[in-house]
Amino acid sequence: MSPTEFTNTDDEQDVFLPGELPMLPLRDIVVFPYMVTPLLVGRTRSVAAVEAAMERDKYLCVIAQKEPETEDPEGDDLFRVGTVIKVLQIIRTPDETLKILVEGVARVHVRDVMQADGFLEVSVDEIEEISSTGTEIEALSRSIKERFKEYVRLNKRLPDEVLLSVLNLDEIGRMADSISAYILGKVPLKQELLEEPALELRLRRINQILANELDILEIEQRIDGEVQTQVQRNQREFYLNEQLRAIRKELGYTVDEDSEIEGYHKKIEDSSMTTEGLEIAHREVGRLERMSPMSPEATVLRNYLDTLLALPWKKKSRDRVDTSKVRQRLDADHYGLEKVKERILEFLAVYKLTRKPQGTILCLVGPPGVGKTSLGRSIAESMNKKFVRISLGGVRDESEIRGHRRTYIGSKPGRIIESLRKAGTRNPVFLLDEIDKMGNDFRGDPASALLEVLDPEQNSTFSDHYLEVEFDLSNVMFITTANSLHTIPPALEDRMEIIRIPGYLEHEKQIIAERFLAPRQMLRNGVAKWKGGFAKSAIQAIIDGYTREAGVRNLERELAGICRKVAMHHAEKGKFPGAVTAATVQKYLGVPKFRRKVVDRKPEVGVVVGLAWTMAGGEILEIETAAVPGSGKITITGNLKDVMKESAETALSYARGLCSEMSADWFKKNQIHIHVPEGAIPKDGPSAGVAMATAITSLLRGIPVRSDVAMTGEVTLRGKVLPIGGLPEKAVAAIRAGSKHLIIPRDNEKDYLELAEVIRKQLTVHLVESMDEVLDLALVGGNKKPTRPRRKAAPGAGVPAQARRK
Repeated sequence: MSPTEFTNTDDEQDVFLPGELPMLPLRDIVVFPYMVTPLLVGRTRSVAAVEAAMERDKYLCVIAQKEPETEDPEGDDLFRVGTVIKVLQIIRTPDETLKILVEGVARVHVRDVMQADGFLEVSVDEIEEISSTGTEIEALSRSIKERFKEYVRLNKRLPDEVLLSVLNLDEIGRMADSISAYILGKVPLKQELLEEPALELRLRRINQILANELDILEIEQRIDGEVQTQVQRNQREFYLNEQLRAIRKELGYTVDEDSEIEGYHKKIEDSSMTTEGLEIAHREVGRLERMSPMSPEATVLRNYLDTLLALPWKKKSRDRVDTSKVRQRLDADHYGLEKVKERILEFLAVYKLTRKPQGTILCLVGPPGVGKTSLGRSIAESMNKKFVRISLGGVRDESEIRGHRRTYIGSKPGRIIESLRKAGTRNPVFLLDEIDKMGNDFRGDPASALLEVLDPEQNSTFSDHYLEVEFDLSNVMFITTANSLHTIPPALEDRMEIIRIPGYLEHEKQIIAERFLAPRQMLRNGVAKWKGGFAKSAIQAIIDGYTREAGVRNLERELAGICRKVAMHHAEKGKFPGAVTAATVQKYLGVPKFRRKVVDRKPEVGVVVGLAWTMAGGEILEIETAAVPGSGKITITGNLKDVMKESAETALSYARGLCSEMSADWFKKNQIHIHVPEGAIPKDGPSAGVAMATAITSLLRGIPVRSDVAMTGEVTLRGKVLPIGGLPEKAVAAIRAGSKHLIIPRDNEKDYLELAEVIRKQLTVHLVESMDEVLDLALVGGNKKPTRPRRKAAPGAGVPAQARRK
């Protein structure tokens, strides 16, 4: 016998097993000796291992995986003890998997796992069973047999034939392994039994496991019995209730259900609901009357009727139509926002004359923190209307808008109907917040469901899936808010009147902080008696160094932080500190978080101030260009996306065509580098095309660009300037950066006219149609063509003269 082989006794015959065998890893199963079981083999390496075994002597080593999710396990992914099996039968399926019937032969310890031709091979040593005899072994054997009988009786997943196959085994070791195979346990538990060579210890562990399993099965059986008893009890109660109801009816008694039914009929008649609603309500009450009061369906019907009767079918609040008082209230709550206030007053003026709702849906669009949500509340209070707000951010289910059908357990009306029920009137101000942040998935598209809600021609017959009754929403004043229109579907946007709210200018933030934010935070933080307060210089310092936003939300947060420190100072020292000034702001808030982005430099060659729109408002982009030795290609850096890269290439092509005095050799020997700081921030969009074309032209002709000019617009190869979006936010950013002139496309004239008067006063706006006009305005001295063509790049081209002198 080879030293790599070992002998196993099978049915009183010696079987010689090789010491190296193909290995078959198993998921969620442990095979014991003498266990006959089918296996489904599908993994490529496993199929190869079975094929190799069939070519040899039909023996394999099967080992359980530690983690069943591992697709191609290696040695560390497997347990160190497995079982040698013999393949009794093999069936090949059309999907190239194998069904094999195997029998366990012997326990083995895995010495090494090796890579063979397309499968894993293991070298193994047989684990000799440590047998024991005596009365204790016999007692353990009998105890296990009795417990296994009870286990099979209680476990419905094991057939009774299992008892015959196990209890007829004379050898205690074989019986122990057979019982181990039939115990419905997890892999680690079965692996523990497989790895135990000592018969006595293995029997004790099996006895313990069976005892625990019997306790669990008895509890399961008791729970099943309790559930069955409860079902029978419910059926008995239903039968007896029906008999009792029939007896009471024969005797003429008035039962509680009758009074409940009468109450529903009275409420329906007093509800002033529509004819359709009355018909459906009476029909549902009739169904409730015929039902058992204890049935689940009766509870569903009661909830439906309660919701139907709680709706404000005719109840309306009395509107305040005095435009002067409404204006005073709006001015007291919000500074600026004149266009929004004017639109609200127009709405009231028309309503005062016609007494009919206009069905106008306003959409307030602007960056975060400019007061869109609070403006909706102020509108409701100024008009003496109820205010209802729901946030649509993250809503993905159409049922959130239209409700769930009553066929579903736990169904309820949509948020539109539910909010009206809570408001108690049919003409509230209804704010749909964050309408641009809705999503959609397999549960439906809530934006499409809103089309009916926000369409004045349709919402008078709005139908909720839960109610199945038309409800009139035409008296509701809907106001929506959004940070951006890009994610709103065109059909939904078409149903709304868009009112843009640009970011606040610094002087507006100063006034808002003095009039609204500072007093509110002093009151909230218990320092209303603080006489010092905030100096104007302190508020300006907070705006410059601690906030970077289009709105005032972070400004209020910083003011609140100072108020808390003032409160702590009073708590510790018994008195309030002095006024907060620009010099003491850093003491309260620490080192400034932001550096003000201001264009404070002399005109430079190849450097242009562009403008960008962000969700937080507008920002400036100082676009830089330089000419460096190269192969004539364009290098673009600054984390630019595809559209902006294409704009840069268009700008270069236009500039090369314009600067015909530049020789072709110059472009072959040099390349132009365009950089848009800050490099960590992604940027995209075509609106920087004009700025990049100006920067490249300035570089090629060596003419500096005025530093007090900011520009925005899309450029074409023919030098045409096309319109862009986000002009209000960009104009505010230009003013903050210290720009005096703003170049915009001629087609954006309508947007320019809508800009606030204070913005137009601080900026000289130039409307242009072509790049010739842009260059005349932006280049120092105008767009002058050099008298002599430049044959080669000057040393340090694209670098300011001051830097070259250094």
